[in-house]
Amino acid sequence: MTTNKLCCTLAVCVIMCLGLAALIQAQDKLVNQVCLGCLCEAVSGCNQTRACGGGACGLFHITRAYWADGGKLTLNNESPQSEEAFANCVNDPYCAADTIQNYMTKFGQDCNGDGIVDCYDYAAIHKLGGFGCKGELTQQYKTSLDECIKAHSNIDDNQCAEKLIKASEKA
Repeated sequence: MTTNKLCCTLAVCVIMCLGLAALIQAQDKLVNQVCLGCLCEAVSGCNQTRACGGGACGLFHITRAYWADGGKLTLNNESPQSEEAFANCVNDPYCAADTIQNYMTKFGQDCNGDGIVDCYDYAAIHKLGGFGCKGELTQQYKTSLDECIKAHSNIDDNQCAEKLIKASEKA
């Protein structure tokens, strides 16, 4: 009986510690995985092609200026001054997502005036920039974002991370 109580207590402690670690990790990120996925969907349909066009690259259509404001992140210790550093990062889903996180840390704000900073604000910042997010978004972008958020609002970050991994493995 005492052994069972000890095992149960240890199991509960482990679960609580894992939950706390996940909560702390999630608190480090402003934009959750569902929102990142919906930004991707609204911006590019999550098109995995490596092409850059109109000055923007990757799943999230990130520009060089956005990347610079997001900290000039790179892959494999590449120099940010390298000709390929920008395209290599923003064409990688993880580096691009980290760039977005940094950008939102720098420019995050309540763009639509509803009193909360959420995915709709991050979508406006992503599309219109940190200083222009109160501007008008296209109806197509708003509709795509809204449908995605509503369709995936019951999915947690771990499920989204698994989907992102599977999508990047197919590319």
